[in-house]
Amino acid sequence: MNDEETLAKPVAPTAGASAWRNWLASPPGRYVLAWQQARFDAAVSDLFGFHALQLGDAGFDALRDNRMPHRVHACRPEDLAEGAAAELLIEHFEELPIASESLDLVVLPHVLEFAADPHQVLREVDRVLRPEGRVIVSGFNPVSLWGMRQWWTRALAAEVFVPRDGQFIALPRLRDWFKLLSFELDRGRYGCYRPPCRTQKWLDRTRFMEDAGDRWWPICGALYVVSAIKRVRAMRLVGPVRRAALPKRAVPVAIAASREAARRQTIDQRYM
Repeated sequence: MNDEETLAKPVAPTAGASAWRNWLASPPGRYVLAWQQARFDAAVSDLFGFHALQLGDAGFDALRDNRMPHRVHACRPEDLAEGAAAELLIEHFEELPIASESLDLVVLPHVLEFAADPHQVLREVDRVLRPEGRVIVSGFNPVSLWGMRQWWTRALAAEVFVPRDGQFIALPRLRDWFKLLSFELDRGRYGCYRPPCRTQKWLDRTRFMEDAGDRWWPICGALYVVSAIKRVRAMRLVGPVRRAALPKRAVPVAIAASREAARRQTIDQRYM
């Protein structure tokens, strides 16, 4: 088989990507998708510009309520379902084939926690965003019942609740990454306070925990969605530059010449 045939052959989805899509179709996955879809719809509806980009296939359209004229969805080849097509395929999110300062909005649903180098992904997002552009990130919260179950099952080498390789990123750590770059945290929201149940029956029975968790333990939601703005420091002209008037210098007087002129004038008047 030659190189051209190898490149032309479609990439088969990995087992991890298939397990992730199957989990999103399960009751807890649908619960997570419904909450995230509502949060992203509210976050992007009032954002204006020309170019918006969604990285990753998280099972929902995070840009569906955005009104920018050019909206692109990009994903990796292994994340595509069999027979599905994508607007833009990117091999590694750590190296985006996009011009610098060309985008107004970038959304990252569950991208950083499953990336090989999440900080490098953020650096690339910082590069492609225009000044005052916005990035919106969603992820699983390790300080939650879901995060505790994920950590406990991994420690016991048991089947994890969220079937995908990756590391849950706490919001304080993400805030530090924003500070290292040129992002200013704008707003954020925790959600999904029900326990990590696999059946719809128990998810319905624990519905009361949504309001209780939002009131009593708001930072312990299973998910978070945060928004940050790219700030670029520059010189700003406040007004016209006014210079203080310099003190006037005294004009030198030729004293000797004046006396000589007066003496001659006196002599002339005497002999006239």
